[in-house]
Amino acid sequence: MPAVCFYFQVHQPIRLRRYSVFDTDRHYFDEAKNSEIIRKIAHKCYLPAGRMLLEMIREHQGRFRVAFSLTGLVIEQLERYCPEALAVFQQLSASGCVEFLDETYYHSLAFLYSREEFREQVELHRARIKSLFGQDPRVFRNTELIYNNELAKFVSHMGYDAILTEGADHILASRSPNNLYRPPQMTSLKLLLKNYRLSDDIAFRFSNQSWQQWPLTVEKFTGWINQIEGHGQVCNLFMDFETFGEHQWESTGIFDFFRRLPGEVLKHKGNSFLTPSQIASTFEPVGEMDVPHMISWADSERDLSAWLGNAMQSNALNELYKLEAPLKEKGDEQLLTDWRRLTSSDHFYYMCTKYWADGDVHKYFSPYESPYDSYINFMNVLDNIQARLRR
Repeated sequence: MPAVCFYFQVHQPIRLRRYSVFDTDRHYFDEAKNSEIIRKIAHKCYLPAGRMLLEMIREHQGRFRVAFSLTGLVIEQLERYCPEALAVFQQLSASGCVEFLDETYYHSLAFLYSREEFREQVELHRARIKSLFGQDPRVFRNTELIYNNELAKFVSHMGYDAILTEGADHILASRSPNNLYRPPQMTSLKLLLKNYRLSDDIAFRFSNQSWQQWPLTVEKFTGWINQIEGHGQVCNLFMDFETFGEHQWESTGIFDFFRRLPGEVLKHKGNSFLTPSQIASTFEPVGEMDVPHMISWADSERDLSAWLGNAMQSNALNELYKLEAPLKEKGDEQLLTDWRRLTSSDHFYYMCTKYWADGDVHKYFSPYESPYDSYINFMNVLDNIQARLRR
């Protein structure tokens, strides 16, 4: 029977305030809005969902396990505005049934532009996770599950045992996401691929009454997991933690569904819940997975077009990373922190000009009226960063 692996991403960007071309204030971030949003999400999701997980772990006597990664940005905001939510994550770590993964501290696209900055952000994140949760992560997930062969090689040299990415159809071809794979010519790193169909049934389709499979019951979903038997080793269910209470409101029944799910899964002999590092140590890869071009878990294309699909995004990113070397040479820690907060992938996600369903998702997350407003605002802030650098 398959081992079920739940992984939850926890991230909230530090949003910019409206910043005009004439503005000279060094306070770029909307403190009031950021504090309001993080408290709202903490009370709708992090606190009730985190406490629910603690109850589920106790109820199933350690047989139920999950994994998280928390970006440095969400940790900073929880420390400042909602420390009780951060305490719940620490309690989850102390349970011995929750694994914390590594990623870039600032939820950035640094690997695409600067390997030095990528390494520094990962090391910052690793140290933060160790200090907060007492864990030394052995598994890596890049921002938005962005991945290719080159990233695998780099991450392997950083000492990780496994990496998470998307089970994209155009990469898998006829193969299953429910097995482990290894990158080409590498034996030390294992790939865990997201089963995006089953993951998205919970994360995106759960409350969609026009979906053919609505309502999604525990029995129905468990039946789909059990169908993997004989056709795969694992069922990797990767999603935003904000699925519970924020993206899918409590009134949809999402909490009740998830609370009952482990018991139904564990009824079936041989089923289990494992964390990513346990998956990596339990199963062997069934073959190589060659990913020469970047993939991600975003949008229908599963590529980089969510952040690099138009000229505005490309220009903003190139201008941003031009400043890295002179900023680090200057040695102004506050200026460097402000710049690093601008590397968060969210700022470029807001600049996306896609239409239809993907465009609706981008609009849902964006605090701006249009992608063009986002670009102008970002570039105004970046211009002030440059002015401070020159001074």
